[in-house]
Amino acid sequence: MRRDSTNRCRLRVYFGPEDDGGSAVLTQAAETQNRVTVPVGEVLSLLVEATKSNRGWVRDFEDDEITLSTDLYEVLLAYEHFSRPSA
Repeated sequence: MRRDSTNRCRLRVYFGPEDDGGSAVLTQAAETQNRVTVPVGEVLSLLVEATKSNRGWVRDFEDDEITLSTDLYEVLLAYEHFSRPSA
């Protein structure tokens, strides 16, 4: 910590070592640390309840990407197609 002219402590944020050409490895490692794999059933009921309750934090994650198995994605697309009202 450094002290400024009014003798207050100033915190500095450490962002890691300077770029030494290994930033791709660091970026990939950091991205892996920010991911978790869980069964759909573990989070589905929570997301449904939060959406029904109109929780604000759900909107904070609207643009986040999720990874689905191909078969689940195909089932969701079929469900979407067949659940549309008929003309």
